[in-house]
Amino acid sequence: MKPPLRVLLVGAAGRMGKTIVDLAKDDPKIDMVAQCDLGNAIEPAMKRSEVVIDFSHPDAIEEICRAALQHRRPLVIGTTGHSAEQRSAIEKAAKTVPIVFASNFSVGVNALFALTHRAGEILGRDFDAEIIETHHHLKKDAPSGTAKTLAGILSKAQNMANQIPIQSIREGDVVGEHTVIFSGPGERLELSHKASSREIFGRGALRAARWIIGQPPNLYSMQDVLGL
Repeated sequence: MKPPLRVLLVGAAGRMGKTIVDLAKDDPKIDMVAQCDLGNAIEPAMKRSEVVIDFSHPDAIEEICRAALQHRRPLVIGTTGHSAEQRSAIEKAAKTVPIVFASNFSVGVNALFALTHRAGEILGRDFDAEIIETHHHLKKDAPSGTAKTLAGILSKAQNMANQIPIQSIREGDVVGEHTVIFSGPGERLELSHKASSREIFGRGALRAARWIIGQPPNLYSMQDVLGL
C-alpha cells in the first residue's frame, strides 16, 4: 500500500488552513507533517514534506518559493492578491519545480470558468459582460482572485482589451458567490456558482497536492488537475 503523502501546510491558522487540517485528519492518503503560519520558519518544515500547500498571505510567497527551490518541493498555491512582482516570483519558481496556482480549487468553479469561456465565444461582443462576487466581510482582497480569473477569461474569449466590470460585495459570513452576467439586445444570460462550505476548496487543494507529485516543472492551473 502506498504511504500517505507528506504535506506541509502554510497558513494553517486561517479559515482555509483550518478546513484543510480537518479534512486531512479524515484522509488516510494525507499525512499533515507540518503546519506553518506568520512568524514560523518555513524551510525546516519543508525538509519533512513531499509537497507544500499555501493558503497564507501574499507577502510570504517569496520565502516559500525560495525554500521550495532549495528542497525541490512542488507547490500548491491557493493564496490570492499577489502583486506583479510576487506573481513573477511564482512564475520563475515554476521553471524549476511544478506549481499548481489557482484562484479557486472548487470543481464547480472550474466548470464555471470553462462555461464562461464558451459563452463568451458564442455571445461575442453583442453582449456586455459583468461579474458580481460576494464574500464574507473578513476577506481582504477585492475583487476576489476568482473574479479576476473570470474577467481574464471573458477578455480572452471576446477578444477585448477593455476591462470587464466587477462588483465586489463583502458582507456576513458568505463563503463565496460568483455570477457572470451577459446582457444583450432583449435577453440576459447568467452563470452562477455559490459555495456553501469551504470544504470544497480544501478537497480541491488536497486533490491538486496528490496530482502534482511526479509532474514536470511548470505553472499549472486547477483546470490542468481536472483535465478540463
